[in-house]
Order: sequence, then structure tokens, then C-alpha cells
Amino acid sequence: MARKKQEVEIVNDANENAILNKETEGLSQGQIVLRRFIRHRAAMISVVVLFTLIAVVYTSLDWRIGDEKDPFVIPGWWKYGFEDMPELRYGADCVGDSIGCPTIDAVPFFDGDGIALGPHPFGQDDIGRDYLALVMRGAQRSILVMFIIGAIAATLGTVIGAIAGYFRGWIDAILMRLVDFIITVPVIIIGSVIGFHFGNKGAAFLALLLGLFSWTGLSRLVRGEFLTLREREFVDASRVAGASNRRIIFKHILPNAVGVIIVSVTLLMSGAILLETALSYLGFGVTSPDVSLGL
Repeated sequence: MARKKQEVEIVNDANENAILNKETEGLSQGQIVLRRFIRHRAAMISVVVLFTLIAVVYTSLDWRIGDEKDPFVIPGWWKYGFEDMPELRYGADCVGDSIGCPTIDAVPFFDGDGIALGPHPFGQDDIGRDYLALVMRGAQRSILVMFIIGAIAATLGTVIGAIAGYFRGWIDAILMRLVDFIITVPVIIIGSVIGFHFGNKGAAFLALLLGLFSWTGLSRLVRGEFLTLREREFVDASRVAGASNRRIIFKHILPNAVGVIIVSVTLLMSGAILLETALSYLGFGVTSPDVSLGL
């Protein structure tokens, strides 16, 4: 009996130690960031708005997959496509629900009929295409460009800035002179040249090339963070422990610079939409028959 009682006590002690270790286990930096993000009400509202907008835009128009003559069609919630040209009416024929007339009116005075919604809420262009469908298609192109440019610029800017800030010396000098050279040329000029030669290859290819020239500002911010963080005690401790440069850069220093990277990439992605829209408006971006918010 005494032996059995002793075994039970040992098991209980082991369970208590396991529970204590689990309760006192530290959180990783990613877990800390995720917890703070989830508890931030404005951030969560922004995420919901962003993904709702993306869902509305990308489910609005039909998706055609496969052979152009006999494609597999995933229908969207909007009845018109951006290439459809319903019957167009204008002038004296624009009465009531006439097809082709702008059918959203929020002006209750000055001959307005108040808030109304019809077959073409935004109206039609000169050849009969539905403006709402064009807006949805343009938003799809802009969102695609935004994410591609953001991903490429974030990767290049973070890696180049981290290498320059950590190693310093001649490596830093060469990389920063490259950054200075790219910055001296306005990005709208670079985008115009790229769009003139490659704009007809589609929005994704255009975004891919623009992303190769959009990382410079982020790289300088990351470099500054690394110049500061590389002198901290935890980096010296990692070197003494025998950690490689690669592990120190990506495992120890980079997580502490994530805040700057996230803010910079967010601003960069919004600027990417404006850049693509401006290039399309000037005729150097997305070209017809495709649609952009700048067309």
C-alpha cells in the first residue's frame, strides 16, 4: 500500500509540474503580435472591411476558365460583364427604366427623383458597357497589382535593407548607392517606360516589373532598424552562443523590425494602386480591352 501511495504521489507531482510548465511557457513574438492585433478593435474592423471589399469585387463578375470558345463559367452576382454591350439609349429616350440610362439618382431636388436604383446604377459608357461592371473589373486589376507589388517590394526591400544594415562596410555602401541611383529616377517615369513596352502583357506582368523598382524606401527603413538593433545585447549573446549571421538576421533581429516593415508595406501597397491608376490614365498601364480604374 505504501509503495502504491508513493507512486500516486509521484504521478500527481509530475502532473502538477507539467501544468506549471505549460502555464509559465513563454509566448513567441508572433503569438504576442497576433494577440495584440486581435484585441485591437480598429484593426479587426479594418480587416473585415478589406476582406469584404475583396470578396464583393472578385465575386461580382463571371469567371471564365478554360477554352475561350467553350469556357467553364463561374457566375458572378452582377448580371453584366465588363465587355457586355447592352442596348444603349440616351437623350429623349432616357425615360424611367430605359436600358442604357444612368439609374441611380440621389438628388431629391432640381428635377431629381430622389434615391433610385435601376438596371445600370452607374450608367453606361458611349458604347453601352455597364459602368458598375467596369468599376468592378478595374478594382480587380488594382487589387491584383497592389498585392503583387507589395509582395515583391516587401521581399526585396527587407532582404537588401537587412543585409546592408547588418554587415555594413563596403556591402552597405554598394547597396545604398544602388538604392540612391534608383531613387533619382521618378517611379512614374520608370513606370511609363515599363508600361509603354510591356503594358499589353497584362496587369500581373506590369505589376511584377513595377515591384522591382518599388522597394527602395522600405530598404532604407529596414537598414536603419538593423543598424540600431545589431548593437543590442541579445545580438551579442547570439554571436557568443555561436549563431550564424543568417540566424541572427532572420531569427533575432528581423522579428524586432516587423512593425516598421508592416507600416511601410501598407503605405507602399496603397501607393501601388495610385501608380497603376495614373499609368493607365496616361496610357502606359493596363490597355484595352482590359479595364483599369485609370481608364
